[in-house]
Amino acid sequence: MSPHPPALFPLFADLRGRRVLVVGGGAVARRKTEALLQAGARVQVGAPVLEPQLAQWLAAARIEHLAGTFAPEWLDAAWLVIAATDDVATNRAVVEAADARRIFANAVDDAEMSRFHVPARVERGPLQIAISSGGGAPMLARLVRERLELQFDESFGALADLLARNRQRIRARWPGLDARRRGFAGLLSGPLQGLLRKRQHLAAERAFDDALRGNDPPARGSVALVGAGPGDPGLLTLRALRLLNEADVILHDRLVSDEVLQLARRDAERISVGKHAGDGGHSQAQINALLVALAAAGKRVVRLKGGDPFVFGRGGEELQALRAHAIDCEVVPGITAALACAAHAGIPLTHRDHAQALQLVTAHGRDDIDALDWSALARPRQTLAFYMGVAALDQVQAQLLAHGMPATTPFAIVENGSRAAQRVVAGALADLPALARAHAVRAPALLIVGEVAAHACSLHWFGREPLTTADAASPLLAAA
Repeated sequence: MSPHPPALFPLFADLRGRRVLVVGGGAVARRKTEALLQAGARVQVGAPVLEPQLAQWLAAARIEHLAGTFAPEWLDAAWLVIAATDDVATNRAVVEAADARRIFANAVDDAEMSRFHVPARVERGPLQIAISSGGGAPMLARLVRERLELQFDESFGALADLLARNRQRIRARWPGLDARRRGFAGLLSGPLQGLLRKRQHLAAERAFDDALRGNDPPARGSVALVGAGPGDPGLLTLRALRLLNEADVILHDRLVSDEVLQLARRDAERISVGKHAGDGGHSQAQINALLVALAAAGKRVVRLKGGDPFVFGRGGEELQALRAHAIDCEVVPGITAALACAAHAGIPLTHRDHAQALQLVTAHGRDDIDALDWSALARPRQTLAFYMGVAALDQVQAQLLAHGMPATTPFAIVENGSRAAQRVVAGALADLPALARAHAVRAPALLIVGEVAAHACSLHWFGREPLTTADAASPLLAAA
């Protein structure tokens, strides 16, 4: 084989109603047949026997079956052939017979024998992106495909469909090639795709009609309230990642990790609006006003919030302010701290043997604590997840004990959950404040109280083992 893959000529084949032969009746043949059926091909499968799915398609008259071993006459009237057997000699015979008839042939997993290659593909409706390494590095082509999957969401398919349906209208509106290019540039840079992402198809159709009539709306910005999750960038949603790569300005909280921020567009302006205890920071009113002002100036803004915007993140207040000023906005959920910290500590928040309910609680300040229904929180067979409660552990313990929760109830504090610096401190409710002080627990940390917290010591899988009362009493810890 040549050390360099061949220079292939890329093309997309219209196989609708055209006969394609697949030689082989196993799993590989099934995968190739499925793709050909999706393309509208008339598929004939040649093999002694068919695997179950192929047999079902045969019974449903979706494919035809040529029973037995390969014969050159199977190629009569075929447009393409795919050799998908596990026998090299059979695959070679198929390719040689196809060559004699000037029919393009592909031998699965044999680049040198193949006359065409099936690329890795990203499909978004009528939009297809094909990636090939010439058969020399298929795993690289797969990696590129996976990265493109992140960049192209389903709105690209809807956009391609909208433009295809209106092709004649576009050509009539801009008959000259240069004018059409400028027209397309305007369409693609306008609000169409944003509306399609939010499934507002009627509004997208109206915006498209306005653009064809030359009624260009004034440039408007937008705001996305995006959950950054607990800190591990691998836990971002695909939508969050795409918005970070499109943003002109990012307003972020202090708990958003540097690793997440590094995924944003390099030239995006970054503005820290995080609040620190004691220093006031940006007030919520100031943040709301800044979001409105930036969007009004035509900026694409991402309001990046640790965890989830709608779980103790004041995302609701920000959305209200944006809607009051008619700002185009969307909300992208993130993995909230209770889910992330519990998962990374090996703690199931619900468990049929221990907890049938889950309560998310904020314990940020005295007023928050005094307003809680402690009688309800102290009930058995539930899990409590306290946000922002490190400074109030004494009060949390006292209230739970006073309202009847047993002193032996397990707890776990997860510090820096999902991050490299994660620590878990586990024990019984009676020891909660003292154990946290012994291990110098610091925010950000989440407190989990309930029978499920005992699983932290047996089910941990991430980071170091949980710290307990025994660790707090060790001479090594005392000397640290």
